[in-house]
Amino acid sequence: QVQLVESGGGLVQPGGSLKLSCAASGFAFNAYWMYWVRQAPGKGLEWVSSINQQGGNAYYEESVKGRFTTSRDNAKNMLYLQMNSLKSDDTAVYYCARDSEGNIRGRGTQVSVYS
Repeated sequence: QVQLVESGGGLVQPGGSLKLSCAASGFAFNAYWMYWVRQAPGKGLEWVSSINQQGGNAYYEESVKGRFTTSRDNAKNMLYLQMNSLKSDDTAVYYCARDSEGNIRGRGTQVSVYS
């Protein structure tokens, strides 16, 4: 079955960086667009980024443009999210997902940005 396992979250000060990873299995990873979504405390799921099957095109939510970069390694079935210049508003549980609504997603990894 589909498995998505995120890692790399943690505590970081504003302006800091983190790199999230997602290990995918149970489906043909290279045949799917992949997504990062997040859920801040008390809020619903929010789309963060999308990347096409070969990794040549990526799209970002407006508030993370220029700060976050998503990439993938199809040989390793891995999805990544490099997050730079982190802000307190980025505090959330981050999920990798196989659809943009996050219906098929992993268990998530917590990112906390605090001063």
